[in-house]
Amino acid sequence: MSTPGVARRSLLDDLATSMLSLIADRKLVSGDQFESVRSLADRFKVAVPTVREALRRLEATGAVELRHGSGVYVGPHIGRLVLANPLAPTPSADRLVELLQARALIEPPVAALAARVRDDAALTRMAGDLAAAEELIAGGDHARLAEVNMDFHRNLAQASGNATLAEVVESVTVVNVREQLEILHIHGEAQTDLDEHRAIHAAVAAGDAELAERLTREHLDGVLAVINDRVRHP
Repeated sequence: MSTPGVARRSLLDDLATSMLSLIADRKLVSGDQFESVRSLADRFKVAVPTVREALRRLEATGAVELRHGSGVYVGPHIGRLVLANPLAPTPSADRLVELLQARALIEPPVAALAARVRDDAALTRMAGDLAAAEELIAGGDHARLAEVNMDFHRNLAQASGNATLAEVVESVTVVNVREQLEILHIHGEAQTDLDEHRAIHAAVAAGDAELAERLTREHLDGVLAVINDRVRHP
């Protein structure tokens, strides 16, 4: 028999999926107004607070926007192929390892493609991320540093010019902010991260696909090795 918590998660998951299907069926696009909270509650035969909670979870993915005093609107990420999971569980040691293993398989070839394409706007954003990370390290702001580090990896993927690959990388970075903050806390090598990010940026900017792929793989494998060791020997 399902526990109340699991049943509620399933209800919210099903409700959010139904809302996305309704948006798709009506061919609504980013910026279009969606149904009101009350209308959605009547349509799906659920309580208004339940609809609001499902909408807030969808808002976290960028699929909808809740505008105070105006209503519910289709969000900027409605056309994405990969959406964040707003019901993701809290991070565990195994989750951290799996996340890094996935990134180590996905991101190095993406970095190689980025070096071949070298999207100028993305490269500029990467340089900005490096400058921001340097300031945050000096100030000891690790919570913000984790976000900036993830921005760097997302912009690295965007430099590839492949929107779908960029979405996949984002799905295992911004979607897992809690896990990334925990990784940074366990790893504890902020300056090493920055130095490795700088080397990756330089390789991509120089158009050296082989070096960009190797440096990205070494960077992620190095973090994974530290996390594995800390998890097994806390």
